[in-house]
Amino acid sequence: MEIREKLSYPDDENKHGCLKLLTSTDSISEAILISTCNRMEVLCNCSDIPSATQHIFELLSHRSGVSIEELEGRADIFDDATAIHHLFMVAASLDSMVIGETQIVGQLKDAFRFAYDNNYCGKKLARAMKSAFKCAADVRNATDISSKPVSMASVAVSKLKSLVDDVKDKKALIIGVGEMSEITAKHLINAGADVYIMNRTIHKAGELAQSVGANVIKFEKLPEAVNEFEILYTATSSPTPIITDEIIRSVDFDRYWFDLALPRDIQYSKGEKIHLYVIDDLKIIVDENKSYKEEAARAAHSIIGRGVVGFFEWLNNQDIEPLIKNIYLKANEAAEQEAQRAVKAGYIPKEYELEAKKMCDQALKRFLHDITNNMRNAIENRETALLSDAVERIIKESKMRGQKENEKK
Repeated sequence: MEIREKLSYPDDENKHGCLKLLTSTDSISEAILISTCNRMEVLCNCSDIPSATQHIFELLSHRSGVSIEELEGRADIFDDATAIHHLFMVAASLDSMVIGETQIVGQLKDAFRFAYDNNYCGKKLARAMKSAFKCAADVRNATDISSKPVSMASVAVSKLKSLVDDVKDKKALIIGVGEMSEITAKHLINAGADVYIMNRTIHKAGELAQSVGANVIKFEKLPEAVNEFEILYTATSSPTPIITDEIIRSVDFDRYWFDLALPRDIQYSKGEKIHLYVIDDLKIIVDENKSYKEEAARAAHSIIGRGVVGFFEWLNNQDIEPLIKNIYLKANEAAEQEAQRAVKAGYIPKEYELEAKKMCDQALKRFLHDITNNMRNAIENRETALLSDAVERIIKESKMRGQKENEKK
C-alpha cells in the first residue's frame, strides 16, 4: 500500500503530467494510465519494448522516490498477447482483489476516455480497450461472476457487521461522494444506520445524500465529527491525509474506521479505541469471495481465452484488408492501361474503350476473388505476417517498375 500511495495519480493534473511524459519518448506512441485504490498500471503502444519499459521505470522512480530496482521487483510486465490477456482479465474483474466487483470496468472506461480525449492514445489502444469491454460484457452475460455485485465498499460494510452487534440506528459518517461512498451509503442505510455525508463541496454531498436518503454535514465540522461518530468510512481523492493526530481526541466508546482511499485519508499514531481498517486489511472476506466465485471464474477464463484469440484474428484482418484493397486498385489501374493501349494500337475503336476497360476489370476481379479469399482465410493459420510482407513487397516492386517505365517514356 505504501508503494501504491507513492505511485497514485489522484487528479487530472497529475494524470496529464504523467501521460505527457510517457508519450515524450520515441518508443511510446500511445499511453493510458490506470490509477485506482488497488492498482497502478501503464498501458502503452510501443515500438521498442525494452526502451519503453526503461522509460516508464525511470519516470515512476522519479515521481515516487522508489528505486528502479524495487519497482522492477514489484512490477508485472506484459507485452503482446500476454498484455491483451491481462487487459481482458482486468476488465472482466478477474484480476481484482474482489473477484466480480463492478467498479473496475467504469474505472477503465474513465482512464481510456481521459487518454483518448486528450490525444494521449489513438486507434491502436482504442481497439484493445473496446475489445476488452466487449469481452467483459460477454463474461458478465455468460456467467454469474457479477451476480450479487460485490465491491470493496460492500466488503468493508460486511467487515463492520462482523465487528458490531447491530448497525441499526448507529451514526455513520461517510466522507467523499464517489462511487465507493455511494455504495457504502446504500449498504449502511439498508442495514438501518443513520448515515451522514461529508464532502469539501457541500452541494455534491447534498446530491448524494438526497439520492440515497442520508443527511449532510459540513466538511468544516470534520474535527468534531471524528470524535462523535462511532462509524466512519472515508474515500476521498485528497493527496494528503484529512484525519490526523491533531484532530483526534479520547472518547469513551469504540470507533470503527474504514479508510478506502489511496493515498490514505487517515494517518494517526494514537490508540484511542480506534479500530482502523484499510484496503489491504479486507483480504479475508475477499478470499472467501474468491472461493464462492471459483466456478464462475473458471468459465470466465475460457471466455477470455477465446476473446484474446478472436482479438488477434480481428486485428490481423484489419491489417490484411488494406493490402487487398491495394491489390484491387493495382488491378483496376492495369485494366485501364490495357484498355488505353488497345485503343492506341488500333485493336479496338476509341468508342469501345470504356467497355474494354470494364471487361478487363471484371476479368481481373474474377481472377483475384479466390486469391483474396485465401488471403483472408490465412489469418486463421497465423500466416498473415508472412503473407502481408510478400504482398507489400510485390506491390512496392510493381510500383517501382512502373515509375522506371514512365521515366524511360
